[in-house]
Amino acid sequence: MRVFVTGASGHVGSAVVPELLSAGHEVVGLARSDTSAAAIEKLGAQAHRGDLSDLDVLREEAAAADGVIHLAFRHDLMVNGDLASAAKADLDALTALADGLAGSGKPLVGTGGTAMLVMGGVVGRPGTERDIFPGGGYRIDAENFVAGLASHGVRSSVVRLAPTVHSSLDHNGFITAVIAAARRTGYSAYVGEGANRWPAVHTLDAAVLYRLALEKAPAGTRLHGADDEGVPFREIAEAIGHKLDIPVRSISPAEADDHFGFLGSFVQLDNPTSSALTRELLGWTPTHPGLIADLHEGHYFRTA
Repeated sequence: MRVFVTGASGHVGSAVVPELLSAGHEVVGLARSDTSAAAIEKLGAQAHRGDLSDLDVLREEAAAADGVIHLAFRHDLMVNGDLASAAKADLDALTALADGLAGSGKPLVGTGGTAMLVMGGVVGRPGTERDIFPGGGYRIDAENFVAGLASHGVRSSVVRLAPTVHSSLDHNGFITAVIAAARRTGYSAYVGEGANRWPAVHTLDAAVLYRLALEKAPAGTRLHGADDEGVPFREIAEAIGHKLDIPVRSISPAEADDHFGFLGSFVQLDNPTSSALTRELLGWTPTHPGLIADLHEGHYFRTA
């Protein structure tokens, strides 16, 4: 099928596009710059210039496609703390994509995050795909919108990605930010006992999940892109400290913002996440290294 992909030149998109092409699909990627367009074309896909604010472009490309995968997000706004504007831009883009697909029965695969499970009140147990939050909230509104498209003739699904999508393709993700904080301060840190857990998934395994969702996820499905159910943050800090040959320290919650910057609150989340239902539904079987093994491979620590 002809698949329109937003965020096609980004971290996850740079794995999703080859995965789709290798399965025989044709790909058109949204490119916000000449550099992005060149990267998309190098992967073997067609580039269409535009960005998330070009709602007419999104609507028209969705209508011309056989399916859509929405990966783009205004991470620049998120990092600067403007979560409301980032969430609005995402919902506006999804609305335009949905307008192009309404009543067609074609698939739309959206992107959410497992962190919304914590924001939704899941505490003390792994979150599951059955956890739904009708009250809304940051990125929850977008997820609920996509799931609701099932009643408007769209075979919609949402992939809740783990906060830690890791691989040699990751150059700007949360793990790279945690490593950068360790380099800057001279020590690798965790908060308190570091027992809080982060789920994780390898980029290439996430790419397979997006393809499977496009091809066969039932309408209104919520899916979990998590291989490691929950890695204690202390183990992440220890792996980073080992590879950088620097001390590993516990810090207080009050010190987290100074050490981790915009991730100060996020590194304290306890976000264990099950993907058992996703695996059963789609036959998704991750095959690539887990987070700690991937950190020990060393690619995150190579410098020019």
